[in-house]
Amino acid sequence: MLTKWAIEKLQHLMFDYVKIKCGDGDCYGWLAVHRINFALGMFHLILAALLVGVHSSKNPRAAIQNGYWGPKIIAWLGLIVLTFFIPDTFFQFWGNYIALLAAMLFLMLGLILLIDLAHNWAEYCLVKIENTDSRTWRAILIGSTLGMYLTSLAMTIVQYIFFASKGCSMNQAAITINLLLWIAISIISVHPTVQEHNPKAGLAQAAMVAIYCTYLTMSAVSMEPDETPDHRCNPLGLGQGTRTTTVVLGAIGTMLTVAYTTTRAATQSLGLGGSSRGAIRLPDDDDDFDVYNHGLVTTQPSSRRQMRAEALRRAVEEGSLPADALLSEEESDDSGSATSNRNDDERSSTQYSYAMFHVIFFLATAWVATLLTMDWDNDKHSQDDFATVGRTLWASWVKIVSSWVCYALYIWSLIAPVLMPDRFGYD
Repeated sequence: MLTKWAIEKLQHLMFDYVKIKCGDGDCYGWLAVHRINFALGMFHLILAALLVGVHSSKNPRAAIQNGYWGPKIIAWLGLIVLTFFIPDTFFQFWGNYIALLAAMLFLMLGLILLIDLAHNWAEYCLVKIENTDSRTWRAILIGSTLGMYLTSLAMTIVQYIFFASKGCSMNQAAITINLLLWIAISIISVHPTVQEHNPKAGLAQAAMVAIYCTYLTMSAVSMEPDETPDHRCNPLGLGQGTRTTTVVLGAIGTMLTVAYTTTRAATQSLGLGGSSRGAIRLPDDDDDFDVYNHGLVTTQPSSRRQMRAEALRRAVEEGSLPADALLSEEESDDSGSATSNRNDDERSSTQYSYAMFHVIFFLATAWVATLLTMDWDNDKHSQDDFATVGRTLWASWVKIVSSWVCYALYIWSLIAPVLMPDRFGYD
């Protein structure tokens, strides 16, 4: 949508119906990018509104999430067409304020998820080591930590060699600050005070944060546009072939990042509106009986079915019936009819929040639109058939600042138990 190639294809698909509307350039360029992403964003917000309060597939509205693909595609295409009839002034306001704010929220969410992933990975390895005393898991933890540190160091050296030449003060500062920060978080992670309040903190988490932030910094300097022909701080943009390669790699890297953040954030169970599928069981006097950890039974039976539920429970406990027998009991309605879909794993509760799923994707559309249009020169790119993705000075600075924010969030996750011990208890 940043190029005239898009409008030519659009006119062909619509049999020149939009030629009059697109004569002033509204169908390509800055405004068109925001129109397309706005249509997709509104599509997700509408679905989010329709799915608020859906906590199991027994709700009739759950079918909207898992079906009706034809109507949903038609509705999405209809929204795209409608956006071209909205005045340009609306999208100027939307792109400069609303989309920018939503994009920042999406970026912060991705950084929080990364910190969460780093802690979860290290703690998972430690639990495996404590429970099994396995040398394999020790090797995995130590090897992955060492490998990430060596990779971070290698990327830093490459950046100094190729992107920190004389006169490239921005790159020199960004690379040096990143190096100092990942050394700092490594020291903080093993500080005695931090270890006292959070013994599971360590170099594994710091290594994961270091390699990700180093990658962000390297991506920023490698996607940095050339300001002047005589001053090149990005050698990857010297040749046309190399320039095309960097644009393609930038697009792939950007979309992979968006895909990871959206899917992980949208399906997170805790903290984002989803339900926790932990140990759910019927009220029982026998605390040692843990067969209900599968989430098969989630509601207290009525008095009319109390005796049947008790008999099933005792049979399952004795081993004469499988635990699946409880599923049939829970899925039976008051009239006694059982569901025909025995493979539905969301009858008791959804695996993730349907509404939050679409809210996250709305934020992602704002991020993509902002990334494409910020610092974009209409006169420079409107004649091209190949638009850049993430290769702007603004995008470079966003990645650099994001790495700094990521370091700050990780440091806070380390010192928060020290400053607020009552809110962070470790056994």
